[in-house]
Amino acid sequence: MTNNETEVMKNPAPGRKAMLLRLDPAVHQALAQWAEEDSRSLNSHIELLLRDDLAGASRLPENVQPLRRPGRPPLATYK
Repeated sequence: MTNNETEVMKNPAPGRKAMLLRLDPAVHQALAQWAEEDSRSLNSHIELLLRDDLAGASRLPENVQPLRRPGRPPLATYK
């Protein structure tokens, strides 16, 4: 695990759960390419796919927060 990954695991975004996910390299590459095509981070793309599957199985909790739109967050977020 890199130093950055260790730091993220220690300090996840507020209200978010951090987890380690092991993937086959080919699966990782396919997901990364798909995420890039959709202008999303790999993390947000994986969350989108998981939410879609949960919703399709009628298992998405009603109190789940909506995903933010793809792309960079507004500048106000950085302050």
